[in-house]
Amino acid sequence: MPEKASVLVDSLVEELASLAEKVERVRKDLVVVEVSPDKLARIASLLRDRGFDHVASVEGIDRPKEGVVEVVYQAESYDENLRGVIIELKTKVPRDKPELDTLIDVWPNAFYMERETWDLVGVVFRGHPELKRLLMPPDWEGHPLRKDFVVKEEGIFVELER
Repeated sequence: MPEKASVLVDSLVEELASLAEKVERVRKDLVVVEVSPDKLARIASLLRDRGFDHVASVEGIDRPKEGVVEVVYQAESYDENLRGVIIELKTKVPRDKPELDTLIDVWPNAFYMERETWDLVGVVFRGHPELKRLLMPPDWEGHPLRKDFVVKEEGIFVELER
């Protein structure tokens, strides 16, 4: 990582420390930021304004023992000074009502990733203009990456000729 990037990330870590619940520089190229849902959009906007212009992924992680679904955005930059640095934004929402404001106004490329997270884990992204099934059939019930999701077995009847 270029020295300039390291200085930029150090400065960003200091700035985020006053806004987030926890900020940890795991490696020189990875910063993990734990944030409350109400501050997520504000911190995402700050990251965008500091050069983290897109998300590489949006993930939903079902944690039934904790009663939450964790949502993780991995922000990156195309800027040559920040390329290769990942900022992970983590937040938790209640499992029984997993709702979060969409971040597509901050990072438009989160559009399909948020849809996938809703489809597979059930996180409702408030304000998303097209929150509908992406991978599962339109009439699918439930969210298959939830730990308590049960696959319904269909019986197969084969009649043998004698």
